[in-house]
Parts: sequence; structure tokens; C-alpha cells
Amino acid sequence: MKTIVIGVIGADVHAVGNKIIEYTLTNAGYNVVNIGVLSTQEDFINAAIETDASLILVSSLYGHGEIDCRGMREKCIEAGIGEILLYVGGNIVVGKQDFIQVKQTFMDMGFTRVYPPGTPIDNALKDIREDLGE
Repeated sequence: MKTIVIGVIGADVHAVGNKIIEYTLTNAGYNVVNIGVLSTQEDFINAAIETDASLILVSSLYGHGEIDCRGMREKCIEAGIGEILLYVGGNIVVGKQDFIQVKQTFMDMGFTRVYPPGTPIDNALKDIREDLGE
């Protein structure tokens, strides 16, 4: 059973979506490690190392995801998990910005998948299965 670490990064306390993601991924057969809200990059990375996770899924709804996620791939590399899949989704930037540009920014930061606001977790589930070779 593959392990996925989920949580809400930064000074963000939006917990409802996080619980929906946990429920959906658990029902899909994944071992979900939910580190909760107000989480740092290090919290995600440490949980991934401790549980031998295949994927980290970062949520952010308060708009500061770009700031909170900057340098995360580099920290994964430094921690010895440089190849881990990194997903991010939610309201990850402040204001209404062109999502194509936002997606490119996060891809350039080393994220594997980037989801716009309002994306159902079921959409990501298809990508998760594909990226994990299932």
C-alpha cells in the first residue's frame, strides 16, 4: 500500500478540504498520513521520510502557497527524497492570476502536479494512480 502525506502548509487553518482529501484517498486504498493544518515544509518532508511516502500533497487555501512552497523540492533533495512526487492545490496564490502562469511557477519550483482552486480530489486521484504506476 502506497503512502501519501497530506496537509495544509503555512499559516493556513483550512481543515475541511484536508479532511475530504484524507477520506477520499483512504477510501481509494492509500495509507494517508495527515499532518493537519499550520504545517511547515519540514513537517511534510519529515513525515514523508518517517513513513517512506511516495507522494506529498500540499494544500493551501489562504493564498500564500507560492511563498510557503518555495524551495520545497530543494529541501526534499537535501533530505534524500529528491524524487518524491510533489502535488499542490487550492488557492495557492493571492488574487486572480492566470492559472497557466501559476502552474508554470510551481512546476519551475519542482512540483509534479499543480491544481487550480476548486479542483475535486477525484481529478487528482486519477493523476496519483497514473504517477504511482497503478
